[in-house]
Amino acid sequence: QVQLVESGGGLVQAGGSLSLSCVASGRALRTYFLGWFRQAPGKEREFVAAIGWIGGSTIYADSMKGRFTISRDNAKNTVTLQMNGLKPEDTANYYCAADQVVGPLRLAQPEYWGQGTQVTVSS
Repeated sequence: QVQLVESGGGLVQAGGSLSLSCVASGRALRTYFLGWFRQAPGKEREFVAAIGWIGGSTIYADSMKGRFTISRDNAKNTVTLQMNGLKPEDTANYYCAADQVVGPLRLAQPEYWGQGTQVTVSS
C-alpha cells in the first residue's frame, strides 16, 4: 500500500507558476515510480510527468516539456511538480500517482493515486 497526499494547488494567472508537492508513505517506496496526472472536467485523465525513485530518471508529456519540472526528495519521501508558464488549458485537478511500472503512469492509470489538488489558470 502506498499513500499519497498532494498540496500546493490554487488560482494563478496565465503565465504564472505553481509548485505542487506530494508526500508519499508506505512500504518499499523505492520500488515505485512516482508521477502526476491531471483531469479537467469532462475530459479524460492526462499523463503529466513521472520520476524514478532511484536514479531520478524523468518522463514528461510532450505538452509539458520545458514548462514543468518533476523532482523528488528521497529523504522526505516527497515529489514536487514545478509548473511554469501556466496556460488556461492547464486548469485541472492534479493527482499524484505511484506504480511499480512506468507504463500505467504514462497511461494515467496508476495503481495508487492521491485525492488531487485543483489548479486553476485564469486568462
